[in-house]
Amino acid sequence: MNLKSPVSVTDICSIINARLIAGQADCITGINEIHKVKEGDLSFVDHPKYYKRVLLSEASVVLINQADVENPLQKTLLVSDDPFRDFNRLTRHFSPFKHFHAHATKARIGENTFIMPGVVIADEVTIGNNCVIYPNVVIYPNTIIGNNVTIHANSVIGSDGFYFKRRPEGYDKLLSCGRVIIEDHVEIGACCTIDCGVTGDTVIGEGTKFDNHIHIGHGAVIGKNCLFAAQVGVGGKTIIEDNVILWGQVGVSKTLTIGKGAVVLAQSGVPYSLEGGKTYFGSPAQEARTMMRQLGLLKQLTAAWDKVKKLL
Repeated sequence: MNLKSPVSVTDICSIINARLIAGQADCITGINEIHKVKEGDLSFVDHPKYYKRVLLSEASVVLINQADVENPLQKTLLVSDDPFRDFNRLTRHFSPFKHFHAHATKARIGENTFIMPGVVIADEVTIGNNCVIYPNVVIYPNTIIGNNVTIHANSVIGSDGFYFKRRPEGYDKLLSCGRVIIEDHVEIGACCTIDCGVTGDTVIGEGTKFDNHIHIGHGAVIGKNCLFAAQVGVGGKTIIEDNVILWGQVGVSKTLTIGKGAVVLAQSGVPYSLEGGKTYFGSPAQEARTMMRQLGLLKQLTAAWDKVKKLL
């Protein structure tokens, strides 16, 4: 999340009651989780396993629960007993909760755009020209929709990211303050759900087409001219490059990349990054020819074993 204007680290400390260890930065221009962080941002870390990654990232200020850490880039540190909790405090401070009104009088809606009955649009939404939004679609705050976009009935655009910290007493939610950006000439099928970024943007690239019942996780970036068949699910912060096809019920895990022009056949599971320009099948997904050959060999082995059993 980018801030409207720079905020001093002393002011940040006063908001969350953290201890300041001075470094290279004396202000921040945004707050972001590690996957979206850039220079000028504040990010947080609360586990030693990830200290090095965050302290060597582009973040200018780090909210951390340990003062005595190796800090080779001399980043400004804000020491807190619970960085996760205090990151949520900052999110709510700079992005307060906004309730929906019965009629979104401040939403910006372009020319020749048709809004059907039952659609709910938050005030802080922009919709381009020549769009069609079918009944009962819900569009959350900060969503940006381009030109010539179609969204079919009962889809939800901009719901919270699914991001929780497990604590002894239960699950603690990381609050979302990101956006959804839908580029031009996109079609979203019925009953789809596209989560907003936790701190950054979820992006649906130009010309991409979704069938019904598609789920896109928080902060995912979907390229241009992709085609997703029904019941595809994509995990948070995953990158899917241009011209990728995912057939029905493909499940894609979080924080990976599917390369340009890849095709994943129906009911496959994708737990790791895939190279572009190839066709994949299975769970875990492998090149389709390899997987089909393995299945053929398994069938032959089963038949051979049946013959051996008859001789025993």
